[in-house]
Amino acid sequence: MYFPTSAARQLLTVPALPDVTPEPVLCFEASPRKSLFCLLTRSSLTVWRVRPSAPLAHISRSETSLIEHGHNTAVTWSPDGSRIVIQTTMSYLILVTVDYVPDASVYQPSHMGPSVQRNFLPGPGEGIPLQSLSLALEGVICAEGQVLSVSPRKNSIIFSTSFPPAVQRIPWPVYDESEIEEQTAHRSLMGHDTWILNDHELPWLLDSDVTVTKVLHSISGVETWITSDGRAYFVRLQESRYSENVSELDEQETDKSSTSNPANGTSRPSTDSSGSQPHYHWEGTCIHNFDVPRWVQKQRSTDDGSGRLSSTYIEPRRAVAIAVNTRFSLVAVGTQSGSIEFTSFPTQDEPTPTPKVVEIPNPYNRSSGSVTAMEWSSDGYVLAVGWTHGWAIFSLGGRCLASGFGVEDHIDGDRFQDTFMHAVENLFWAPGNFELVVLTPSGRKLDGQVFVLPFAKSATTCQHSPDNTRYAFLQMDDRALVYRGAEQPDMSVINPESDVWQHIKIPQSYLATNWPIKYSALSSDGRLIAIAGRRGLVHYSSTSGRWKIFSNVAQEQAFTVKGGLIWFHHVLIVAVEISKSYQIRLYSRDTELSNQNVLHREVLMSPVIILSLVDNSLLVYTADNMLSHYLIIPTADTIKLHLCGSITFDGIIASPSAVRALSWMIPNTHKRVGDPVDDLAIATVLMVVGGQLVLLRPRKSGTQEVNYDMQIFAERIEFCWIHLHGIGALENSLWGYDGQNMRVWLNALAIESSGSADEPSSVKESVSIPLDFYPLSVLMDKGIIIGAEHEAAMRMNLSFVMFRHATSSHLFLHHVLRYHLETGQVKEAVTLAKHYQHLVFFAHALEILLHTVVESESTVDSADPSTSASPESGTLAAVIEFLDYFDASLDVVVGCARKTEMTRWKRLFSIVGNPHVLFETCLASKRLKTAASYLLVLHNLEQLDENNKDAVRLLNCALKAQDWQLCRELLRFLHSIDDTGKALRHALSETSLVAQKGAMVP
Repeated sequence: MYFPTSAARQLLTVPALPDVTPEPVLCFEASPRKSLFCLLTRSSLTVWRVRPSAPLAHISRSETSLIEHGHNTAVTWSPDGSRIVIQTTMSYLILVTVDYVPDASVYQPSHMGPSVQRNFLPGPGEGIPLQSLSLALEGVICAEGQVLSVSPRKNSIIFSTSFPPAVQRIPWPVYDESEIEEQTAHRSLMGHDTWILNDHELPWLLDSDVTVTKVLHSISGVETWITSDGRAYFVRLQESRYSENVSELDEQETDKSSTSNPANGTSRPSTDSSGSQPHYHWEGTCIHNFDVPRWVQKQRSTDDGSGRLSSTYIEPRRAVAIAVNTRFSLVAVGTQSGSIEFTSFPTQDEPTPTPKVVEIPNPYNRSSGSVTAMEWSSDGYVLAVGWTHGWAIFSLGGRCLASGFGVEDHIDGDRFQDTFMHAVENLFWAPGNFELVVLTPSGRKLDGQVFVLPFAKSATTCQHSPDNTRYAFLQMDDRALVYRGAEQPDMSVINPESDVWQHIKIPQSYLATNWPIKYSALSSDGRLIAIAGRRGLVHYSSTSGRWKIFSNVAQEQAFTVKGGLIWFHHVLIVAVEISKSYQIRLYSRDTELSNQNVLHREVLMSPVIILSLVDNSLLVYTADNMLSHYLIIPTADTIKLHLCGSITFDGIIASPSAVRALSWMIPNTHKRVGDPVDDLAIATVLMVVGGQLVLLRPRKSGTQEVNYDMQIFAERIEFCWIHLHGIGALENSLWGYDGQNMRVWLNALAIESSGSADEPSSVKESVSIPLDFYPLSVLMDKGIIIGAEHEAAMRMNLSFVMFRHATSSHLFLHHVLRYHLETGQVKEAVTLAKHYQHLVFFAHALEILLHTVVESESTVDSADPSTSASPESGTLAAVIEFLDYFDASLDVVVGCARKTEMTRWKRLFSIVGNPHVLFETCLASKRLKTAASYLLVLHNLEQLDENNKDAVRLLNCALKAQDWQLCRELLRFLHSIDDTGKALRHALSETSLVAQKGAMVP
């Protein structure tokens, strides 16, 4: 899904300014839109542009300010990016305004001739001039108490303190415009609120004797607290109306009509001139909890108040960092011990979900240390984590996609520059999620603490369409990578060294001003590619090798793709937003990109969430929770969309933005003779909603209204593959990946026979395939799952790490065959296998099938001998019966036997048959090499006579066939079983291999 690539860029963090003393970077913080970030040192602040990476403004504090207010410790941005709040060691908040200077560039390019300019073309995102901005000190706020954490909001600043333990809120400074003529401005800080952390004001705290160490607020509006006892809470500030008389507070708290939750805390109201003033209280829910050992509780209860404890207890599950994923309703909690826990959002009616502990790789058996930073990508698919001794990237289901916990011992530490491999203090994802910006601790060198790691990601993270999942399709910062191994010979598919990726560079002129890439789409045959960035779009044909771009830049910049784009043969269907209106446009690959060549425009009332194409039906799901069905109708001159109907999912889908994938199934009879207008009423809809794989089966009520029976196949599904036109039993199968296993539901999408109301719940998971890499595509015609895994190369002569992604593959055929055989469906297994018997590795797949069944049954028998089945029963018997349908069965059996312990042979050959009979069968069918393999089995089972007649017979057959390689191996075998050489001499005497006086027969 996300794989680091090439090498990291190191940024020089010390400004190239006169009289600037180099200082280590304490922390950094990205702006709300991630286009800027600021670096904070002990006495200065620098604002950088993300792309191109360059400093835009720098401000230093005076020595007087440092003495009076303390040194810098932390920095945060206001939600609109117009202010920066600096926290100091003496609990002061320093406000810095960020003024953007329009139509001015902070850097002036040098004048170069046209011939020289061609050699200095701007890279992705570097075509837009660097906008000038200025930093100015707005003022200093003296906070009451020791400030622990600061969280700016739209209209106020919320911060927590330790003395007293409280959460406080103050509004931003307001300027009195009436005094401007006197050239003075008066600021007001009215409306200061304080909430004390105690059982009275915040009763939902599990332990009120704490402080709030971190106050976090996401762009989506979710607010979280981490308290000093290591617990984490979802919190929300609620408004209620209270009387002016403060003495009536206690009485009103008991009145349920005065507030939505009588158990919530109260605030100290600010002065208001009105008779009734707004009052705010906090509501909270614990999302990360743990049980403190009894001996610690007892020790705390018997504490004499001196503060001296006999021992100090450090809770390993103590929360130190938290990241909220609103797209998939998931919370990631980083702990003091370095572990990562994933927890679903809590609900009102259910208890707090059980957290899932993520497995962290540790190749060098080194301590990861405590978690220092965490952030989800903007698409919600991956989590970046930093530790005091490393970093890692995890998928939604908890699979580690990349990591770095130090380097190999033979690397020269003095020359090595990529210090992020040893420790990370902070990190954030750049726009588009193609780069991860990390901050490392200061070392011997004060410069170069910031690194930028480039990534390649699956195109399905932007748009989860069936065509994008049909091929392995990766998107990089400046190019697209398409897997072409499906078009290669069979051995090239399973060979990890094969170069099967096609690199397609995106036009520089488009990326320079429209970076980052937002959507990528691949056609059903893999030959057409469409790319949409910040504005406009471009498309490419691998047949001609040409890109097509807008010749009119104004037309390109007039719209942005929102909702995706998808190919219908040579026609590109695009959901766009233009001038606050929403359209679906159709472009032809055969014509130039321009507004005059738009084949069709369909105006919509709401923005598009996702597009999907099933045959000639276009499904459009919009933000108003409406699914619309359009029929694509080609005409003599053009192609157009015809609206067949719409249906609302109100009451079914709570959050339309959580829908990530969409498809549907129509009964074949209706496809042939039915009216497309009725498709919505009878279609079975498949969706991925917030990580849930959901199937909606229609059911008409008495009023002919369409209701849906919902079945949730699985939770935390990252991607799914829909195969409506599969091979044999794989037709109508559904494949989903949950971060650990590929889960398959065979015949889950078959809707022809659905009649009973209970049938939707009867669809069960058929196969679960464990994978040691990340899957990108399922090659149905080759029986292979294709994926990738990251590799990091470190060498003595390099001062940096090289990243690349390696192609991996896994056979899925034996997993599906085993499912059929375990359920007694031998005929279905044979039918499926016959579709794949032409493959080079078909016999290998059958051998894996037999080997896994033999090993699993042996494991069961050894665990409980009483469950041992008779030789004629069980899955193994079904597998042997299945193998008899194929010519490779004799090779498969002996190949499996030679790779299995001899203790398993008795069970195996009790069902397969006597190995001597199989040996005779091989001789009769002239399969001499297979017979030689059975000869080894007969020897190990002590079924060869003293004169080795079977070996002599096979040797004579090999002589007649002039298979000299086999003759050599048989002679070596006879020598190995008898050190005296008697068996070898006897065999030579029984054959014509050696003539008189040792002359070799030609």
